[in-house]
Amino acid sequence: MTTTINQAEVAKFTAMAEEWWNPNGKFKPIHKFNPVRLGYIREHLLRHFELDGTAMRPLEGITILDVGCGGGLLCEPLARLGASVTGIDAAERNIAIATLHADKSGVAVDYRATTSEALAAEGKTFDMVLNMEVVEHVDNVPLYMKSCADLVKPGGLMLTATLNRTARAYALAIVGAEYVLGWLPKGTHDWKKFLTPEEIRSLLVRNGLRVTAETGVVYHPLADEWRRSRDMGVNYMIMSERPGPE
Repeated sequence: MTTTINQAEVAKFTAMAEEWWNPNGKFKPIHKFNPVRLGYIREHLLRHFELDGTAMRPLEGITILDVGCGGGLLCEPLARLGASVTGIDAAERNIAIATLHADKSGVAVDYRATTSEALAAEGKTFDMVLNMEVVEHVDNVPLYMKSCADLVKPGGLMLTATLNRTARAYALAIVGAEYVLGWLPKGTHDWKKFLTPEEIRSLLVRNGLRVTAETGVVYHPLADEWRRSRDMGVNYMIMSERPGPE
């Protein structure tokens, strides 16, 4: 099978796997980023599937796939909200760390060391597919996006989050975050692999999905938090839907 795995990227994240659940470690930016991501996911799931947001486990009955789940920073809170969560990652060490943490935390998540294209070949589908900060780390982007789209049930959603290929993204996400502030290890990102919103939209539509919402995400240093924004020049998220039966 043709693969989307970039072995250098897998090795890079395998080397940092022990750091996933350290809020002050190498993945500190993702810990800071998580609340805005979770809020956006929850909001769209509640609205799209007409769920009761006041329930203790409002996502009960919803199936979610997190592609490139890393240590499970999104999987665990979504499972706590009641969703049936599957987390996949090409790095076996990430899956080992995620599984251990979920077991210790008493949270049920189905973790698998596999790829989106392998899972799609099995015919699996989910109510929501999370494609979060992964597309800039894979080989064969068209195949990767097709496999993610194929995993979305009719009437289901996919959220794609990534970095825009702009001069500002290079200055902030690479020069600033990696070299000046040291938020991320040097070499975490390759600016040439960033995709514009137009490129992501085109790939979504090509694979039978319809864009339903989009937002930028920006960092507010005084509040030390990430917030949604109309500015999609650096970080952005695009929600899409696979039309269901008429």
